[in-house]
Amino acid sequence: MSSVSASAAPAPIRGTARFTRPATLTVYRWELRKLVSQKRTYLGLGLAMILPLIFVVVQSLRTRQDRGGENIFASQITHSGLATPVLMLLFLSVFMLPLIAALVAGDIVAAEDGNGTLKTILTRSVDRGQLFAAKALAAMTYATIAVFAAAVVATAAGVAAWGFNSVTTYSGTVVSASEGLLLVFASNASYLIPLLAVASLGVLLSTVTRNSAAAVVGTVGITILLFIIGQIPGLEGIRPYLLTEQYENWHGLLRTPTDWAPIAHSAWVCALYGVPALIAGYLVFLRRDVAGG
Repeated sequence: MSSVSASAAPAPIRGTARFTRPATLTVYRWELRKLVSQKRTYLGLGLAMILPLIFVVVQSLRTRQDRGGENIFASQITHSGLATPVLMLLFLSVFMLPLIAALVAGDIVAAEDGNGTLKTILTRSVDRGQLFAAKALAAMTYATIAVFAAAVVATAAGVAAWGFNSVTTYSGTVVSASEGLLLVFASNASYLIPLLAVASLGVLLSTVTRNSAAAVVGTVGITILLFIIGQIPGLEGIRPYLLTEQYENWHGLLRTPTDWAPIAHSAWVCALYGVPALIAGYLVFLRRDVAGG
């Protein structure tokens, strides 16, 4: 008489259709790969990199008398190449870099709506929160790359044209070339505080409007509106709390001793814009109906 041990009996198969949810970092890498394949990615970066080159060429062709001297860095443009990235940050920070950040932030979610790919993505065991976080991080990464790409090109072009020499700060203090280089990139890093808030607004509008053009124009429109409000007489009391007023927070790094107050102020003011925008975008995205695509 033969008997089969109970332990030898095959166990029932349960949950054979389980999927492993990818990590948020993996989803973030997917989003970066998408950016690499999109033309508008290179349009923004191209603008950020070519404008410093044009600036250096134009300044090289001008005579000393034609060069402006109102700004302390403009007056030493040919003395040290490190004045070039500072002047370019002054020029780009008001409109061009916010526009470049908006180009991707305003498209990052809306493009999926336009292409009808959200449903496909969300059926790959990707959590909505993961996807939104990855898209927001990708938009901010792009903005960061654009800022430092412009800084690197401006620094390289300026140094190649006028040398790696000491530079005078806003306080009139002369700093060595190596210290000046550090201050240049620290200033660009500080400028990221308001720029990432702009990117957050772009992600929100991209999520809400489902239209890339509307989101990009809306993001730029908000910054222009805030800038106009800051110029209206009688509204001086609200000016320190406008997002556009934070575009100059990095000036404190170019003073001796370093003035950290504008940067600290900018950090919490920009958080008042960026954090609620991301939370609102996240809540809208959670409730997004993707049944149609």
